Amino acid sequence: MPLRRTGLAIEKDKSFVNTADPSFDDDLLGFYKDYISVSEGETELDGSRFTMTTDTAGGFFAFIEHLQHLSHRPVALKGQITGPITFGLGLTDENGKAIFYNEQLRDAAVKLLAQKARWQVKSLSEFGCPSIIFFDEPALAGFGSSAMISISRKEVEKCFEEVIDAVHDENGMAGIHVCANADWSLILESNADIISFDAYAFFDKLILYSDQLKGFIERGGILAWGIVPTLNSDDIEKETTESLIAKWEDQVREIAALGIDKSTILAQTLITPSCGTGSLSIDLTTKVLTLTRDISDTIRKNAFKS
Repeated sequence: MPLRRTGLAIEKDKSFVNTADPSFDDDLLGFYKDYISVSEGETELDGSRFTMTTDTAGGFFAFIEHLQHLSHRPVALKGQITGPITFGLGLTDENGKAIFYNEQLRDAAVKLLAQKARWQVKSLSEFGCPSIIFFDEPALAGFGSSAMISISRKEVEKCFEEVIDAVHDENGMAGIHVCANADWSLILESNADIISFDAYAFFDKLILYSDQLKGFIERGGILAWGIVPTLNSDDIEKETTESLIAKWEDQVREIAALGIDKSTILAQTLITPSCGTGSLSIDLTTKVLTLTRDISDTIRKNAFKS
């Protein structure tokens, strides 16, 4: 028998939403009742179905435990969750069709992610520093292609608006991360506070959206430059702090040429790896993180000198 959890079935390690299950309609109704109760403050978010648990988010709780033993307060804390587009396209129904194409299932999925993001902000805010939640959206690399031709821009915008508003409602900051090429106008024109991109490999694609990029920065948007490579071990091994700073400075000059003061760019910059390091060896992961720290420190010191 498959394991069922509010419409979610698991068979042979494959998860899907089983809309054919006789109890599915009741499960969905129960979901919306819980959502309304939490949204209207009748039920606490903590302890609701929208909290994360150790069996599915062990890393988050290990992070929280680590924070409890820090001797100093962090500058900010970052949480992360799958973005609504990637989630909706990655999870299917019993017929193998992505739930994003089912308006009702898409709506439920977006509301689920929005509340889980809210819960992360509330949990991280207990440590007395700004909380940032990133929505991972690798699937956006396919937006506009034949594979996603039936998905409209307005549908994507609506999804972003709902999950980001949930983060803002808890006084958190929201970011969108895409570690490939994408229709950057869609992301830059969203209500995200931070855009995280692979500056090492795809800056030349981002700069093509000059008007949207300029508008994003002018309204206070922060660029998280993934200038440290993570996807190719040869790139990681060959690059140095100096070579990556030189690459980043060339990119800053291109943005400054749009009519944006360099000091503004610096003030609204984060230095990050281009993507995750989960598939890398310990040695390569250590180098990626060391480069990220050293590049950030060097840029900050040079900025103060100037």
